Amino acid sequence: MQMSGAQMVCEAIIAEGVKTVFGYPGGAIMHVYDEIYKQNGFEHILTRHEQAAVHAADGYARATGKVGVAMVTSGPGFTNAVTGLATAYMDSIPLVVISGQVPLSLIGTDGFQEIDAVGISRPCTKHNFLVYSIEELPRILKEAFYIARSGRPGPVLVDVPKDITVAMGNFVYPETVNIPTYKPTYKGNKKQIEKAVEAIKKAKKPLIYAGGGIVLSNASDLVRELAEKTQIPAVETLMARGVMGAKNPLLLGMLGMHGNYASNMAMSETDLIIALGARFDDRVTGKLSEFARYADIIHVDIDPANISKLVDVDYPIVGDVRDVLENMIPLLEDVNPNRYQAWREILKRYDALHPQSYVDSDEVLKPQWVIERVGELVGENAIITSDVGQHQMWAAQHYPFDRPRQWINSGGLGTMGFGLPAAIGAKRAFPEKTVINITGDGSILMNMQELVTAAEYKIPVINLILNNHFLGMVRQWQSFFYEKRYSQTDLTFQPNWKALAEACGGIGYDVTTKEEFDAALKDAIVQDKVCFMNIAINRFENVLPMVPAGGALFNMMLPQSVEK
Repeated sequence: MQMSGAQMVCEAIIAEGVKTVFGYPGGAIMHVYDEIYKQNGFEHILTRHEQAAVHAADGYARATGKVGVAMVTSGPGFTNAVTGLATAYMDSIPLVVISGQVPLSLIGTDGFQEIDAVGISRPCTKHNFLVYSIEELPRILKEAFYIARSGRPGPVLVDVPKDITVAMGNFVYPETVNIPTYKPTYKGNKKQIEKAVEAIKKAKKPLIYAGGGIVLSNASDLVRELAEKTQIPAVETLMARGVMGAKNPLLLGMLGMHGNYASNMAMSETDLIIALGARFDDRVTGKLSEFARYADIIHVDIDPANISKLVDVDYPIVGDVRDVLENMIPLLEDVNPNRYQAWREILKRYDALHPQSYVDSDEVLKPQWVIERVGELVGENAIITSDVGQHQMWAAQHYPFDRPRQWINSGGLGTMGFGLPAAIGAKRAFPEKTVINITGDGSILMNMQELVTAAEYKIPVINLILNNHFLGMVRQWQSFFYEKRYSQTDLTFQPNWKALAEACGGIGYDVTTKEEFDAALKDAIVQDKVCFMNIAINRFENVLPMVPAGGALFNMMLPQSVEK
């Protein structure tokens, strides 16, 4: 079928089953947007900034497990999108971002709004393409979606010159993809799996180290089965919250820089780590020379580059976590769950010694109470997004996540401004669910223009602004390590949040007490408008426990050891 390149882009999106695209038009991609106007196979949501378009597609992808799609123009349109690409790349989120480019004849001439999109994006995409001919466009689009979702997922850029979008050609969308140099390994090596099973059977203090790859491979049910069958305790990374379920008695909690005492001590004293879809991030390991000194390590990951990249492992298994566990669990039928009883008792005592707790107050709202209260009121019915900072860590520590894909946040890159557009994407994917963005008074300003997007498209996301009039996490580090020199972190000057929300077509609430919070949240849930809830919290509250940068996991700053 003869059609233009712009039509091919739209037809490929429809063929891939994409229902929602986020984007922002401009000159180099105008022909594509003209075709978007004519078609009815998918909806397009106009964000108010290109970065937000990619974050919204990212939130959509994290919530659904499907490929998110964003569209931007050339030059500043693309460079605005780079932060979104890097955010998705660090957390292995499947995206296809389609960018306009100046005509082929102008590439390399410093033409108006020309930028080397392929060169700039190479370090922060799984793969990228510059389209040189109309004939290769259908194949490239098919490969882009395939690469984004297969193996270790990630963002893929397709940079389309303007003359390609207007050129005519035959559109035959490939049914299959064959890339000789790209063959992800899904099935784990049988012998390695058997060796890992023997190690589990011999261990006395094994520990399941659950990473975000479990969520990406939809393997949470099997991880829970593994833990239940063997009675091996588990810890979760920031990206794996919800994998085990908050009420699971085998879950110790989150580990790492702001992990709880029992989780970090378990990692420090285990004799066998069962690492599933985790990458041994520095925020998890702390000081590498002190990390898990007594443990052998089983590492299951679909990306061979991740294995032994930071920590030497004893039982490397390259493969999809789900496939590996399907083969591993039947081999553990004869494991006596009582074998690890003494280990579980040790960890239970650690948890009792220093539980994940805080001192509540009737005089000022504590952020931990706010998050726990949200969990009590909406719990498993909600999807929680967050920005980056103290509020993100409090949410990870205190919200009762019951399932994977309930918690959506920027882990690897730590992108302030991610939460609101990600919430828009998640809410568009699941309009029947309550979607709450837990944010701070610093982060929300990064992409607050998306209030207008949410208002226009009637996407009623709830933004809880935990307002301490600080760039809270930076202020915390200044308190602990810079002798309380609060350089450029005081945010005393602020907008009128309630008025700002209303000016953009939403609803605003000012909250200072527990009673006001309950009333505001209950009201916001039944509204059909985006809302800002300005919550005045204790200004100098810290996120604890905390492992100082470069410190060992077992050397935690605990609440009672920190000067108020």
